[in-house]
Amino acid sequence: MNLKGRHFLTLLDYKPAELKEIIDLAIKMKSGKVVKKLPEKTLGMLFQKPSTRTRISFEAGMTQLDGHAIYLDFRTTQLGRGETISDTSKVLSRYCDILMARLYKQTDIIELANASSIPVINALTDLYHPCQTMADMMTVVEKKGSLDGLKITFFGDCGFNMCNSTIIGFSKLGADVVAVCPDKDIYMPNPEILNAAKKQAVGSISVEHDVIKGAEDADVIYTDTWVSMGQEDAEQRIKDLEPYQVNTKLVGHANKDVLVMHCLPAHRGNEITDEVIDGPHSIVFDEAENRLHVQKAIMVALLGV
Repeated sequence: MNLKGRHFLTLLDYKPAELKEIIDLAIKMKSGKVVKKLPEKTLGMLFQKPSTRTRISFEAGMTQLDGHAIYLDFRTTQLGRGETISDTSKVLSRYCDILMARLYKQTDIIELANASSIPVINALTDLYHPCQTMADMMTVVEKKGSLDGLKITFFGDCGFNMCNSTIIGFSKLGADVVAVCPDKDIYMPNPEILNAAKKQAVGSISVEHDVIKGAEDADVIYTDTWVSMGQEDAEQRIKDLEPYQVNTKLVGHANKDVLVMHCLPAHRGNEITDEVIDGPHSIVFDEAENRLHVQKAIMVALLGV
């Protein structure tokens, strides 16, 4: 595998074999079977949106690799005073060895990457969350051995970054992905991304509105927050999405050994209940841990170590 110098902006940019090799490397690094280090390498971490897991996992990961991470946000850099993303990227490329960015718009991270002479990692935008999906796929591989032929069902709002990346990644590695959501355009998968994912899919991709049909025979149930930062229609969204809550009754329609996932932060009592997120099927905190391991593998791969 030679991914040196490449950006990691969306899973659409990577072949199935490349994603599998990164996941395999992450599992081996986690177990200690493979030791990789990035001494004297610097990671620039650019944040427009606040974060818990993303910042800590990247910063801790770079420390564990014997490198250094620098936290930057828009408010305390010249970006907050109008410097362009492109100019910032060109400057950071002179100081750092690799960048990660958590931004509102996918178009902005594309601008960042186009102006950069070093690898750029998408740590979340409005359209994609590829690092989270890599951690999710790694976790399921650890638990199930493979993704081939598994049924992955995503419940709730399927029109945003987390569902987009889930559809792309899991289907590309052989799973059958079902997006279960209300029959309203706002909650449906992005048509362009859905079509792009289907062109690359090894498994199947489908959209369902019946929660029971979506849950039946599911090997993995996935959900995420119904109301993201800045959304003003919270009351209506909660009303629309209430039937898609991941609760004990819904989980009961899935396979007996079903895994339940959530990328966090969770709004307990909305998209998922306490009984499920803290229950025997939950691997929520395993996937949170694996953000650390898979991101270490991504950085190692992009830096060619």
